[in-house]
Amino acid sequence: MSHLMTHSLLSAWQWALTENPYEDMTTESNSYQDFLRVLNREPVEATPAMQAGLDFEQLVAAVLADTADADHDWYDAARQVAEIVGHGVYQYSASKEVEVDGRKILLYGRIDVLRAGVIYDIKFSKSYERGKYFDSTQHPMYLELVPEAERFVYVVTNGSDVWTESYDREDTPSIIPVVGDFLRWLELQNLMDVYLEKWKSRYSNAS
Repeated sequence: MSHLMTHSLLSAWQWALTENPYEDMTTESNSYQDFLRVLNREPVEATPAMQAGLDFEQLVAAVLADTADADHDWYDAARQVAEIVGHGVYQYSASKEVEVDGRKILLYGRIDVLRAGVIYDIKFSKSYERGKYFDSTQHPMYLELVPEAERFVYVVTNGSDVWTESYDREDTPSIIPVVGDFLRWLELQNLMDVYLEKWKSRYSNAS
């Protein structure tokens, strides 16, 4: 049996460690509690920021379908993003089974847009600084999932301005060592049983 591994889970773990660099988890930390909720696969209510991101993606899709309201406050930004991502494959699900430290792990992700060998991820953010996503697990994970893709592009907007941040395959480190670090950390924190129970894969023969 394999177990799922997603960027969201790894990201929640990284955020928890960033908030508590001692890694002993003996002090209260909202980010650690958030990680535990993700690890336990508890339902999470959409925050206003999350909802804004979903609404913006829907507006981009409407622009591409020529059904968007041109008077919408975000219309110009959505039009710019639509021009960047184009008519690719939207919400593409990809998976790949790998072996890490003797365990079968099913890497899994849902890609915003895949077009002509480029993976696009649309981010709605109040602020942006160059290199914001340098340490993210998302582009290493998704480039592992889509071997034919040569580049990952974050398309970031605050509803008015639009920025892009690109990572080529040749410059992107493998996600596999990060997964290994995560699994070993779970063992040290006595959380491996939770992961093995909650993240059982329903898929088989993945490639």
